[in-house]
Amino acid sequence: MAGGRRRRLRLSKIYSLRCGKRSLFKDDHLQIGTPGFSRVVFCNEPECFEAAIRRYVDNSISSTKYTPATFIPKSLFEQFRRVANFFFLVVGILAFTPLAPFTAVSAIIPLIVIVGASMIKELIEDVRRKQQDIEVNNRKVKVHESDGVFNQTQWKNLRVGDIVKVEKDEFFPADLLLLSSSYEDGTCYVETMNLDGETNLKLKQAVDVTSVLLEDSNFKDFKAMVKCEDPNANLYSFVGSLEFEENVYPLNPQQLLLRDSKLRNTDHIYGAVVFTGHETKVSQNSTSPPSKRSRIERKMDKVIYLLFSIVFLMAFIGSICFGVDTKDDLENGRMKRWYLRSDNSKVYFDPKRAAVASVLHFLTALMLYGYFIPISLYISIEVVKILQSLFINQDIHMYYEEGDKPAQARTSNLNEELGQVDTILSDKTGTLTCNSMEFIKCSVAGVAYGHGVTEVERAMERRKGHPSVHAKENGFHYKDTTHTKPLVKGFNFEDERIMDGNWVHESNASAILQFFRLLAICHTAIPDEDEDTGTISYEAESPDEAAFVIAAREFGFEFCKRTQTSISVREFDMESGTRLERLYQILSVLEFNSARKRMSVIVRNGEGRLLLLSKGADSVMFERLGKNGREFELETKDHVNEYADAGLRTLIVACRELGEEEYKVFNQKLAEAKTSVSADRETLIEEVADTIERDLILLGATAVEDKLQNGVPACIDKLAQAGIKIWVLTGDKMETAINIGFACSLLRQGMKQIVITLDTPEIQALEKTGEKEPLIKASKASVLKQITEGNSQISGSRGSSEACALIIDGKSLAYALEGDMKNKFLQLALSCASVICCRSSPKQKALVTKLVKIGTGKTTLAIGDGANDVGMLQEADIGVGISGVEGMQAVMSSDIAIAQFRYLERLLLVHGHWCYRRVSSMICYFFFKNITFGFSLFLYEAYTSFSGQPAYNDWFLSLYNVLFTSLPVISLGVFDQDVSPACSVKFPLLYQEGVQNALFSWRRIIGWMFNGFCSAIIIFFLCSRAMQHQAFNSDGKTVGRDILGVTMYSCVVWAVNLQMILSISYFTVIQHILIWGSIALWYIFLLVYGSISPILSTNAYKIFVEALAPTPLYWLVKLLVILSSLVPFFTFSAGQMWFFPMYHQIIQWINHEGQSNDPEYCEMVRQRSLRPTMVGSTARAAAGSDRLRDRS
Repeated sequence: MAGGRRRRLRLSKIYSLRCGKRSLFKDDHLQIGTPGFSRVVFCNEPECFEAAIRRYVDNSISSTKYTPATFIPKSLFEQFRRVANFFFLVVGILAFTPLAPFTAVSAIIPLIVIVGASMIKELIEDVRRKQQDIEVNNRKVKVHESDGVFNQTQWKNLRVGDIVKVEKDEFFPADLLLLSSSYEDGTCYVETMNLDGETNLKLKQAVDVTSVLLEDSNFKDFKAMVKCEDPNANLYSFVGSLEFEENVYPLNPQQLLLRDSKLRNTDHIYGAVVFTGHETKVSQNSTSPPSKRSRIERKMDKVIYLLFSIVFLMAFIGSICFGVDTKDDLENGRMKRWYLRSDNSKVYFDPKRAAVASVLHFLTALMLYGYFIPISLYISIEVVKILQSLFINQDIHMYYEEGDKPAQARTSNLNEELGQVDTILSDKTGTLTCNSMEFIKCSVAGVAYGHGVTEVERAMERRKGHPSVHAKENGFHYKDTTHTKPLVKGFNFEDERIMDGNWVHESNASAILQFFRLLAICHTAIPDEDEDTGTISYEAESPDEAAFVIAAREFGFEFCKRTQTSISVREFDMESGTRLERLYQILSVLEFNSARKRMSVIVRNGEGRLLLLSKGADSVMFERLGKNGREFELETKDHVNEYADAGLRTLIVACRELGEEEYKVFNQKLAEAKTSVSADRETLIEEVADTIERDLILLGATAVEDKLQNGVPACIDKLAQAGIKIWVLTGDKMETAINIGFACSLLRQGMKQIVITLDTPEIQALEKTGEKEPLIKASKASVLKQITEGNSQISGSRGSSEACALIIDGKSLAYALEGDMKNKFLQLALSCASVICCRSSPKQKALVTKLVKIGTGKTTLAIGDGANDVGMLQEADIGVGISGVEGMQAVMSSDIAIAQFRYLERLLLVHGHWCYRRVSSMICYFFFKNITFGFSLFLYEAYTSFSGQPAYNDWFLSLYNVLFTSLPVISLGVFDQDVSPACSVKFPLLYQEGVQNALFSWRRIIGWMFNGFCSAIIIFFLCSRAMQHQAFNSDGKTVGRDILGVTMYSCVVWAVNLQMILSISYFTVIQHILIWGSIALWYIFLLVYGSISPILSTNAYKIFVEALAPTPLYWLVKLLVILSSLVPFFTFSAGQMWFFPMYHQIIQWINHEGQSNDPEYCEMVRQRSLRPTMVGSTARAAAGSDRLRDRS
C-alpha cells in the first residue's frame, strides 16, 4: 500500500506555504502562478522568447567540489582551517626571517608534505566525481527536433520544454511530464531504485488528452503549456496544470517521471522536460548529510589546544629567562656572552634592549617548540580510519550471502564511535524482523482460521516452561511454523477447513468469498506474467500487500491483469463450480497513507453493482462500521487481540454496496478535489474519501507474520550483557510490541513492566465528548502521573537485581516529549533495562533519539531499514541502515550499512571495540612522541641559557614526524588487537571500556603526556651528563652541540619506537617491519644525507661516520639512555596490571593462563567486573549468564 504521502508533503517546501488546514473547496487555495508555483514550461518550444527570458538552468550536472580555477585556493583554505596546519604555516612564514632557529626549507617541507597529501586525496576524489559527471552528462536520448523527427542528443543539451522519447530500460534524463506511452491508455511502469532504493515498479499515467499521441509524427505540431510548482526536493508531490487546446487539465505525481528512474515493462514513452539539471527533484534531494564527528576527535581538538597552551607557556618562560640573562650580560661595559653578538646588528642579544630581545626570542621559541604539535596527526588518522573501514567492509562474518550484501562503512569518520555506544534505538519491522510477510491466519465472519504457531507464541510457551508444546484448540493441532519455509513465498497458512477449495462447504462461505475477493481487488499491486512458464508474480508497494494478493490466489482468487480502469480476477464460481475470469471496473482508488491508515477501492462488478472495498487498521476501521455491519465485531476484536498477542500484524477488511446517486455525488466532489491546482490537493482528496468510507460491513481480519531475523534474540542478549541499553521504536500496537519484545529477548520473564498509556476509560470518555482542551489537559496529567509513579517504583527497588522495562504508546509519548515533562521521562527511561515506544511516528522516533543523545551526553546508535527511519538515523551519533526489502532510503542516509541486525553484535563488540582502542592508543602515542621530542628541545634551550639554538640539525627536526615515527603509529591504529574476536564476544563487558572512555580519559591522556615529559628528561640529562667534559675520541676532543644533538636524537627515535613495542598487544609482520624499519631508516638517512654536498648537509656525515660510529661511549650511552627511558612506562604498566588491572588485561591474563575455556572461572571474572552504572543491563546480563550456567 502506498504510504506516507501526506507525511512527505508536510516535509516539503510546498507544504511550508500552507498557513493551516483549509476548509473544503474554498476559493482561497494557493493557486498556480503564486509564489512557489511560478514555473511555466512551453512544450515543444524550448527556444521561444517567453522560454528564453526565464533562463532555466541547463541539464548538465556537476557534483564536484572544486573547479580547475578554485582547486588551489579553496583546498588550501580547507587545509588551513585546521588550527595545527595554520600554526605551522605561520611558523613557515617566520622561518624566512632572521628570527628562525632553522632554515626555511626545513620548516616548509613537512608542511608541504602533510598539506600536499591531503590536497592530493581531495583532488583524486574530485576527479572521480568529475568522471562520473561526464559519463552521465554525455548519455544519449532521443529529442524532437522538428517535423515529427526525433534525433539523439546528449543529456546535457536538453532544455526545459523539449519533447523526448525514452525507450525501455533507459533512464529518464530529466524530470519529465508523461505525455503518452506505447500503451494506448497512456500508462507506463517505472523503477525508482536510484531514488529511494525500492525495486517494485510504480505505475504512471498520462493525462487522457495527450495519451493519444502514439507516434513520432504526432508531435509535429504539438504545442502545450505547463504551469507548475517551482523546483523542490519532495519526490512524492507535484502540483500543476496542463493548458492544451484551450483547456486546462490538472497534473499530479502520477504524470511526473523523475530523473534517474528507469522505464520498465514499457516499450517507450514521450515526455516533456519540466525540470533540468540541478533543479530536478533528485538533485534537490542531494543535500549533504549532517556532519558528524566522533567524541574522540572533539576531545582531541581540546588536547591540541592544551598543547598549544604548553608551547606558549614554555615560549613565555624561555623569553623571560632570556630577557633577564641578556639584561645581566654586561660586566664592566663588556658582554659576558660576546660570542652571541659578534657585531652591532644582533639586537636579539643586546643587553641595552633586553625587552625587545625577549619579545623576539618569544617568536623564536614558538617556532622551536612547535614540534610539540603533531603536524601529521590529522592525516594519519584519516589514513588509519580508511584502512579500518576496509576491514569492516571485507569482514566475511558480516557478509549476507543470501542477498550478496557485505557490510559497508559509508563514512570512516565514526569508526571509533562504534566502540562507545551507550544506547541503541531500533526500528522493529524490517530491522528486528525480516519484513517478509507471510499470511498465516485470518478471521472471517467471526470464525478464526489458521493453525500456525508463531515465534512469539513459542516464546510465550518457553516462559511458561513448555518449550516444545504444540497448541491445541477447537480440536485442531496447531503447526509450529517458526522454522519451516513456506512452499509459496508470502503464504504460510494451514487449515484444512478452507484450504483446497473446502471453504465452499463452510457455513459462512459467502463471507469467505467476499473476503478473499476483496483481497484480490483492493490493492495497487502490478502482475508480471512470465512468458515462458505463464506464472504470475506481483510487484507490490509493501510486503503486506503482496502477501494479501498471494493469499487470495492460493484460495482461488487470482489477480491476473490490471489496466488503468479495470482489474481481472480468476475466481471460483460457487454456482458453476468452475474458475471464471471476472472483470471489475475500477472507478476510484483511495490510497493508503500513514494518516488515513486504510485503503479503499470503488469498483463496478459484472452485474453493474457498485462496491466499496476497504482494508485498514483496527483503530480506524471499527469506528467506520455501520449498524448493520457489526454482527461479528466482538468475535473479530477478540481474534485481532489474539493475533496481536501472537505478534501478528492485523488489518480489518470491510465493504459495502453504493447507490448510483451516492457515488455520483462523491465522484463529483472527488473530481473537484483532484482537479484542484492547489498545494492542498492531497488533503482535499482525503476529506472527500472520509465522507464515503462509512457504514461499512465487517467481513473479517487478516493476520500476517513478520518473522524475526535469524540471530536477533542472541544478538540482543549479547548487547545487553555488554551494558548497552536497547530501545525499540515501532509503529505496532502495544500488545504486538510487547510480545515481539519477549520473542527477541528484549523483555524477560520476571522483568517489571512499567506501562504508560492513554488507553484508559477516563481518557476514552473525554475523547468521545470531542472537547480538545479538557482532553489535552487530562492526557498531560495522566502521562505525568504515570511517569512519576514509574520513577517512584524504580527508586523503591534500588539495590534489587530486578530489571525494569518501560513500554509507552504513541499518544503518551507525544506528551512525554514536551518540554516540561521530557526530563522526567528520560530519567525513567534511563533507569530501565529496555524501552519500547509503540505507535511511534517517524518524527517521534527522531525526537526520542535527540532526547537520548542530548540528555545522556553519550553515544547513541539508531538502526532502521525504511524511509520512516531516516530522521532517526540522521539524528543519532551513528546511523546504521539495514539493506532490507523496504528499499535503500535508510542505507543512503546511514553512516554504516549491514544486511542483518545480528551483524550489529560483531560490528560493535569486535570492530567497534578494536577501532576505539586503536584510535585512542594512536592519538595518545602521538602526543607522547611529540612531547618527548619537543620537551627535549626545551631542556636543551634551558641548558644553553635559552640561546635560541636547536639541539638538532634542521632536517632532523623536519623529518621526525614525517619519516622516522609516523609509520609505526599507523600500524598501531590499523592492526592492534587487545583480545581476539572470539574473546570480544565471549566477554562482552569488555565493551564498557569504550562506553566509559577508559582508554581516552583525561587521566590517561595526561599520563601519556607525563610519560613523554619523563622520557625527554631522562634522555636529555643522561646524555648531557654522560658525555659532558669527556674526551669523546682518541684525539681528545670533547662533545660539542652537534654530537650531543645527534646522540639525543638517536635515543629519542629508539625510545619512541621501542615504546610502541611495549604498547602493542598483537604483533604482525607488518608492524615489525614498520617499527624496526623506521629505526633503520634513521641511520640510512644519516648515510645518504651525509654523502651529499656539505653545503646542503653541513657536517652530518662527518658526525656519524668519523665521530659517533667508532666511539664505544656513544653506543654505551645510547643503550643506557634508551633502557632508562622505558623504565617509567614499564614500571607503571606492570604495577597497574598487577594491582589495578583493566578488564582487557584480565582477559589477556586468562588467555595467557589457558583458562579462557573454563566457564566457572570466566563467569567469576565477569561477575566481578559488573559495574553499578549499568542499571538494568546488569540484571539482564546476569539473567543471561544464569541461563547459560543452567545449561552447562
